[in-house]
Amino acid sequence: MTTAKDIMHTGATWIPAHETLDRAAQMMRDHKVGALPISENGDQDRMIGILTDRDIVVGCVAMGRDPSKTTAGDLAQGTPRWIDTEAGVEAVLEEMQSHQIRRLPVVENKKLIGMISEADLAQHLSDDQIAGWAEKVYSRS
Repeated sequence: MTTAKDIMHTGATWIPAHETLDRAAQMMRDHKVGALPISENGDQDRMIGILTDRDIVVGCVAMGRDPSKTTAGDLAQGTPRWIDTEAGVEAVLEEMQSHQIRRLPVVENKKLIGMISEADLAQHLSDDQIAGWAEKVYSRS
């Protein structure tokens, strides 16, 4: 059985909740990622959210807020979703589809060890699986 660990990419980079969004954008650029898990007070054992490039644009810039004064924690909302390394691909797809999310942190022994993104799915799943996933994640219902 293919697991979350098999399809994830390693090296997820954390951003502390107190860090500003301009710094977050720089980190995303430097690490070539579109999302960063947000840690509570630099404690990398407690994820309080995920910050995406879209969050910075829509939740800060488009609202007329200053990214050098707005923090990652200011945009953290809801319950962060994640999946265990041993979860099968169907569980990964279900978690992402049911919450309409495009990136999913992968956890092993309560520690973040990687992320699953759309690119990871595209590399490891069939065209039919990708099409079904996209239909559910991008639908407005």
